[in-house]
Amino acid sequence: METDLIISAINEIHQAVNQALINKDADAYVAILDHNFVFTPAGGVALNKRDYTIDLRKYFKGAKSFDTSHYRIKSSFENDVFIEKIARKSIVIRPNLLFFSRKQTIQTEEMVHWKNIRGEWKVIAIEIVLEEKY
Repeated sequence: METDLIISAINEIHQAVNQALINKDADAYVAILDHNFVFTPAGGVALNKRDYTIDLRKYFKGAKSFDTSHYRIKSSFENDVFIEKIARKSIVIRPNLLFFSRKQTIQTEEMVHWKNIRGEWKVIAIEIVLEEKY
């Protein structure tokens, strides 16, 4: 039963996160991250919350529009950490030349680590385990 309550709470946060991504609102997105947050891209170097936030703002600034959706593949709860593997599909429209735009689709599988900190669920780590761009 506890897992159902956790999933319900996290689903609500995911809705807010997806809306923050669609709105290109870095502040709303970063609000769900713990201050010790670590982001590990596929085959890349891990970033702390500060560096990840800087990269996210640059990314949003270069995008004309952003759309995203996700679904949970599996989840577990161990040592006070809720871990979920999600599949995410994002479509990014970027300006290209003066009047044209370029569409990029990004599909990822992400391991998202959540922890309840002072009564609030926060993301403590995201690891991109698979990424395809086309």
